[in-house]
Amino acid sequence: QVQLVESGGGLVQAGGSVRLSCAASGFIFTIKTMGWYRQAPGKQRELVATITSGGSTSYADSVQGRFTISRDNAKNTVYLQMNSLKPEDTAVYYCRVRLAYDYWGQGTQVTVSS
Repeated sequence: QVQLVESGGGLVQAGGSVRLSCAASGFIFTIKTMGWYRQAPGKQRELVATITSGGSTSYADSVQGRFTISRDNAKNTVYLQMNSLKPEDTAVYYCRVRLAYDYWGQGTQVTVSS
């Protein structure tokens, strides 16, 4: 079955960096666009970044220039490198793949202290 397992979250000070990982299984990873999303308390889930099978990337305006999405097809893993973190980046971060349905990981908490 499809599984997405995020890891790498934690508590970090403003201005710091964190790298999130999402290990995928149960589908042909190399041909699928992968996405990172986040949900802050009391807010709707929002798109952070996507990466296509060919490596093309897109970012939300709020993270452009600070976050980098990448993938390692040999490891079936997608990453989110988060730099210059701000308190407003505090959220649960999820990875997602769209197959016949949308699949989501369990999420990983990132808390940025000021």
